[in-house]
Amino acid sequence: MGSALALPIAFSSSAVSTGSAGSAGSGSPDAHDADDADEMAGGGSSPNRWPKPIGSPVLDSLRPVIEESSHVRTDVSRIAEVAKWMAYEKLPFPQFGLDFDPVTERHLAIDFTMVSNTINTAFSDFETGVKFQTEYQGQNWSDSMAMTASLKRAMAEGKPVLDGRYLAELTRPELAKIFSGNIEMPMLDEKLECLNQVGKTLAESYDGFFHNFIASCPPRLFDGGKGLVDRLITEFPRFDDTSDWNGHEVQFHKLAQLTYWGLHSAFKPHGGFRIDDIGSMTAFADYIVPVALRVMDIMAYTPELEEKINSGVLIPRDSDEEIEIRAHMIYASALLTEDINALRPPELQVIIPQVDARLWSSYHTTHWPHHLTRTIMY
Repeated sequence: MGSALALPIAFSSSAVSTGSAGSAGSGSPDAHDADDADEMAGGGSSPNRWPKPIGSPVLDSLRPVIEESSHVRTDVSRIAEVAKWMAYEKLPFPQFGLDFDPVTERHLAIDFTMVSNTINTAFSDFETGVKFQTEYQGQNWSDSMAMTASLKRAMAEGKPVLDGRYLAELTRPELAKIFSGNIEMPMLDEKLECLNQVGKTLAESYDGFFHNFIASCPPRLFDGGKGLVDRLITEFPRFDDTSDWNGHEVQFHKLAQLTYWGLHSAFKPHGGFRIDDIGSMTAFADYIVPVALRVMDIMAYTPELEEKINSGVLIPRDSDEEIEIRAHMIYASALLTEDINALRPPELQVIIPQVDARLWSSYHTTHWPHHLTRTIMY
């Protein structure tokens, strides 16, 4: 169940807003239970605790945020309640699809996945909420699938969008044409900058392709600065997803971890994408999993933050509120995984990304509002 190390209580008894969700996660943003809120603000019946070490610099970096939060709380006792029923679900490795054959087109599959995740962010207009859509092969695609459809369409037209030498010189008009759709691709300028920067490094150091970069790394995420994540965030700053918390660096690395998780899971039935320390991977700090944890009454927000989220007010990148939402999401997911594993036999133990996948897949289409932040990191 993890250590019972007590953490300070961050809120007074009136500071936290929490819904009355029930064990299956039902409820609405307007349904608040005062008794539950008071219990949560006081820490409930269980002391807070810190997850067991898993060899993750991401998880290890969160402690000051969790200890000092003033906008977000995690109800540790509620995590134990949710684990009592979630532990008996299958919680399999997700069946990610690859856009190319993992056996005969392994390099293409790796390159496409890596380039796609370089710009895997913000597919809805921040002002109107309209999602980017495009047509390809007689179908209409939306969100991230519209992005990948656009890239595949460009490849079919002969554009070498996986080659860093092309990406380094890509212009805004060219990228806008690649992403032709119902609206201009959200954050097009930021996506262009990411592709230009990544392309330049690939062209200079890896003969233009991500598969050469990956082949130069040991099969570990974290390896004293030499691992897959270590080097990705160092050599490609676009993936360096960190925030400053009162002078302390908080690491999230959402896209860096998610990219390798997608490759590891998708290649698993086809010879594998080897990652020896896959258990050191955390949850992926995005928009959706915090919603799942909020609906389940595991995470709670102050009334002020709750109102901002429900009203669609932008939460600034690197603000205390945004950092706390992401940090508590990773922290709570780690504890939930521990409590689930405590109720499962050895052969059915799971790792954090499997729990993350369960939460994301169940809530990515929910109408419960999520926070909005303009950022290239998720």
